[in-house]
Amino acid sequence: QVQLVESGGGSVQAGGSLRLSCAASGNIYSRTCMAWFRQAPGKEREGVASIYTAGGDTYYDDSVKGRFTISQDNTKNTVYLQMNSLKPEDTAMYYCALRSGSVCFGPRPWQYNDWGQGTQVTVSS
Repeated sequence: QVQLVESGGGSVQAGGSLRLSCAASGNIYSRTCMAWFRQAPGKEREGVASIYTAGGDTYYDDSVKGRFTISQDNTKNTVYLQMNSLKPEDTAMYYCALRSGSVCFGPRPWQYNDWGQGTQVTVSS
């Protein structure tokens, strides 16, 4: 069983920054694709970034490229999402998710079985 715990959400003004954390525990040995998704009210869940934890390859959706950075601390089994230059359209519930595999780009919700509980990010104009 896998547990994912997100933290770091909050409310900021446009142009501000937040850093989300996702701590993984349990049977994570073979699960090497970690992704961040977000879901705004009335919209579908979308993948914004992913990382291949065994190799470090990263992927970003065009909407966040250049503003968000995904990184990992393998000693803590934790993945981070540094979000800079936040925009009101970044407002959403953010979820981390984990799965096995080595090709992690273009994350889709149906690919992932293990999810965190989510953390809210609100960006005001």
